[in-house]
Amino acid sequence: MTSRMLTPWWQARTASVNTSAGSTAATRILDWNSVPVLKLMADLEPAIDPLTRLRSAHGLIAARVRPVYAVDDQQPVSETLTRRRGSCSQRLAVLEAVARAMRVATRCRGLLVDGRFWYPRFPRLRHLVPTEVLLAWPEFHLDSQWISTTELFGSVEQLGGSGGGFTNSGGETLFDAVARTAVDWDGASSTPGACSACDLSAAVLADLGHFDSRDQLFATHGQTMCWGARTLTAPVLNRWTAGHPQRA
Repeated sequence: MTSRMLTPWWQARTASVNTSAGSTAATRILDWNSVPVLKLMADLEPAIDPLTRLRSAHGLIAARVRPVYAVDDQQPVSETLTRRRGSCSQRLAVLEAVARAMRVATRCRGLLVDGRFWYPRFPRLRHLVPTEVLLAWPEFHLDSQWISTTELFGSVEQLGGSGGGFTNSGGETLFDAVARTAVDWDGASSTPGACSACDLSAAVLADLGHFDSRDQLFATHGQTMCWGARTLTAPVLNRWTAGHPQRA
C-alpha cells in the first residue's frame, strides 16, 4: 500500500485547464544566468538549430549529473550542477534552464502520477512510496509550436518502434528514457501499430495543466513529499543512485 503520511496533508490536487504562454525568464529553480549553467552552455557543441543543441545538452547532462533519488523538486539548477547529482526532476530542470538560456521558451505540465508506477523501483519499500507523485514535465517552444520532452528525440510513432517502453525498473530514469523511447502520458501510442508498451497514460491520475515555470507549479500544488519527510529522507536519498534503492 502506498503512503499518504509523506504527502502534504493540506494539498488538494485536481485536474485543471490551467494554460501558459511559457517564458525564457530566469527563476529561483531555473537560474540559467548562474555560473554553473553558463559553464555548461560553454561546453555544448555548436549547433545550427536549437533542437539539435537541446539534444546535445541532454546528453551532456546525462553524462555529468549522476541520477539519484533526491526529493527536493525546488532545488535550483545551479545547485544540481554543482553537486553533480540529481533526481529525474532536477535533471529535467537543468535541461529547461539550458533551453531558456538559449532563449527557447519553456513551460511546465503538471502530472499527478499514481505512486504504484514506482513500485518496480522500490520493491522492498513500497509502503514508503507516496500515494501520488507530482511530476513536472517540461515543454519547449520550437518552430512555433510546443513539444514535450518526450518529443525532443522524435515523435511517439518514431520512438515507439525503437524497442520497448519505459518500465521504471533498473537504472534507467525518465530523463534518460526520452532519448531512446516514447514516454507517452496521453495514450497516443495505444493506437493500432504503435508501441503499446510506451503508453503510460494509465498511471496518470490527473492533469494539472500548464504553468509558466516549475516554480509556479510547485508554488500552486506543493511538492510530492511534505517538508518533514523531505528533511528526514534527503540525506540518504540524495546519494542513492537511481536503480539501486537498497544501497548508496
